[in-house]
Amino acid sequence: MEKKMGSKTYHLPSCPSVLSYGSAVGVKEGKGPLGGRFDQIFEDTLAGEKSWEKAESALQKAALNHALVKGNLSMGALDYLLAGDLLNQCISSGYTARDLALPFFGLYGACSTMAESLALGSMLLDGGFGHVAAAMTSSHFCSAERQYRSPLEYGSQRTPTAQWTATASGAVILGNDGPGPYVTHVTIGTIQDHSVKDANNMGAAMAPGAYDTLCAHFSDTGRTPEDYDLILTGDLGQLGHDLVLSLAERDGNTLDDRFQDCGVLLYDVEGQDVHCGGSGCGCSAAVLTGMVLDEMRAGTWKRVLFCGTGALHSPTSLGQGESIPGICHAVALSCQKE
Repeated sequence: MEKKMGSKTYHLPSCPSVLSYGSAVGVKEGKGPLGGRFDQIFEDTLAGEKSWEKAESALQKAALNHALVKGNLSMGALDYLLAGDLLNQCISSGYTARDLALPFFGLYGACSTMAESLALGSMLLDGGFGHVAAAMTSSHFCSAERQYRSPLEYGSQRTPTAQWTATASGAVILGNDGPGPYVTHVTIGTIQDHSVKDANNMGAAMAPGAYDTLCAHFSDTGRTPEDYDLILTGDLGQLGHDLVLSLAERDGNTLDDRFQDCGVLLYDVEGQDVHCGGSGCGCSAAVLTGMVLDEMRAGTWKRVLFCGTGALHSPTSLGQGESIPGICHAVALSCQKE
């Protein structure tokens, strides 16, 4: 059976199901608009560990454990763990996988990693290469600041276009059969690079990739934005979100209130002083597992297009004067098998 549709989209005939999901976040995220929706809020930013990086692994383990408990599943039921984070060599995910002794795919797509892990996990199951897989990502404000910008002790000022890296993790367990929502289509993004070099303006770097993937998804599937109850990017922040709306308007396309962004939803953008909103692998993962999947199971939304966006840069590349490549992967979720 031909599964490819158009240039970048794949239909998954078996429609792998979300079996369960879990979330764990930090203090700031717990005080945001979605604070009451998360499975666990760590009041200690270090999560009882000795470093920010180990704390990030603790977030992952907590999110995955909540998903397993809610799904009445054992760790041994997992055929695969697909996980990633923002840190060099994905160390938070690697050490989590070491401690859990699970078959492991380490992924790096920056903030697009949650959508990437969902897409790849679903494709594995649809291809008959397993029965149960966990897709998981995380980020931590303090570990990301130390790696990408400067240690917190430096006290550097953040520009108005900057976003706040979420201290959060989300885990989704996928299975061949289950209550849904179901993964029906995935659209794999291509790199879009419009020569943005400002690491404090990642929304501008990622917006072209988000718009390109949205256009490809609608063209490949024959669907329109009106076919979805929610189109959710993660995480462009307010500036990137507005840029996508501008690109759509330029081309005569309409993206109305159904188009939202995880980086805007996770925080009170004004009250919590996060400038343009949230970012980081854990931002979209927490919004997906803390709010979106709950609302789909409650019937609020029947179809959701979850679009993970990532800025694929490093301190080394920026120091060498390189621009910031952007990527976006889209995962179509439905309450019905399609």
